[in-house]
Amino acid sequence: MKKNTNVKILVVDDEKVHRFMLTSLFREWGWQAAEADDGITAVAAVREGAFDAILMDVRMTAMDGMEALQRINAINPAIPVVIMTAYSSVDSAVEAIKMGAHDYLTKPLDFDRLRQTLEVAMQHKRQGEEGRPDELREAGADTGIIGASKPMRELLDMVVQVAPTEASILITGESGTGKELIASALHNQSLRVNGPLVKVNCAALAENLLESELFGHEKGAFTGADRRREGRFLQADGGTLFLDEIGETAPAMQAKLLRVLQEHEVQRVGGQDTIKVDVRIIAATNRDLEQDVASGRFREDLYYRLNVVVLHMPPLRERHGDIPLLAQHFLKFYAHRNKRQVAGITPECMDLLVRYPWPGNVRELENSIERGVILMRGEYLDVGVMPLALQRWAGENVSAEQPEEPATLKDAERILIVKTLEETGGNRSEAARRLQITRKTLLNKIRNYNIQ
Repeated sequence: MKKNTNVKILVVDDEKVHRFMLTSLFREWGWQAAEADDGITAVAAVREGAFDAILMDVRMTAMDGMEALQRINAINPAIPVVIMTAYSSVDSAVEAIKMGAHDYLTKPLDFDRLRQTLEVAMQHKRQGEEGRPDELREAGADTGIIGASKPMRELLDMVVQVAPTEASILITGESGTGKELIASALHNQSLRVNGPLVKVNCAALAENLLESELFGHEKGAFTGADRRREGRFLQADGGTLFLDEIGETAPAMQAKLLRVLQEHEVQRVGGQDTIKVDVRIIAATNRDLEQDVASGRFREDLYYRLNVVVLHMPPLRERHGDIPLLAQHFLKFYAHRNKRQVAGITPECMDLLVRYPWPGNVRELENSIERGVILMRGEYLDVGVMPLALQRWAGENVSAEQPEEPATLKDAERILIVKTLEETGGNRSEAARRLQITRKTLLNKIRNYNIQ
């Protein structure tokens, strides 16, 4: 790995001498280094700034490494965390791996292995591919599905389970989440994979045009019908028909769709003959169809025909652990398409991408990365080339924190003292013992922080 002064490592250890030794070592390697003396201040540091990696001890007086790991992953799962532990605590380190740590090292540290481990962690962070499950590739089958978060793992497990069946599938989820990709994955894993996958956006066509589009028409059926046309149902015969935005269809069209699902036959517009079709239906909607059924906007019998199995595509804000994977994927794709040399995404920019709520979901993230690639001037995608909506949000939410989280080291110390006093029922002598300070020092801090 080339010497890179842009690299920034957070060292978390309650042993001052050990922290000093590590930060000095990192600066020798050409890296920037920041320090935190316990888990609370580490969490505060991650909320305040961005890091390429975190090196953290397991055993610390104020918030141990395990709890800090969980909180850091909740704030920004894109930052790889390497755990340090004594030989006697290897079991804890293995547990930390299960909780999302990148790797662990035993003390005393082997500096060569330390550097190699951190370099690999940062390389995985840039590539955005660590932990991608095999079932993702199997279920996705080249449809572009990217994600390793728990909601996506559960969804893809369901895809693998139901794809080989003949059941009708209803895919729900907000606009821009990627429902069409799930439909493609279902088809690719089905017994109909050698048949056609035909897609129709029901919201894009007027009712009369949608009927012709789905069922076809005879020559002369209406003005402009100068020849017979096969509809999408016939085109999908032996395969799968994906009806996107099914919730936007009019009541008359809903009745005709129900008949096709029940009878497995279609009738061209202007025709008299019925034609048998063998089609599996996958539908998708961003609407609450149960509510539409209750209000009379959507037919109840059609609803139950469509949702034999319901798959819910989670919004991006509920799978923010997938954002680094998606961002790196889109970065690579649009850099290649636009013939740009791109080294990666700055920690500050990735921090913004992970925190932003993404009302437009994956589609909005993709558009943001494409815009950034087009406008960027250096080798790294930075906050300055992100859409103005993201930049404004970043400005409005700088160091936005929950009340219980510290914003500074003094805040961290104050919170720790208050928490310890609460745990000891206000017993200051016991609190001082737990904090490993004298009672006099504790009383001074209580006075200085105006703790009641």
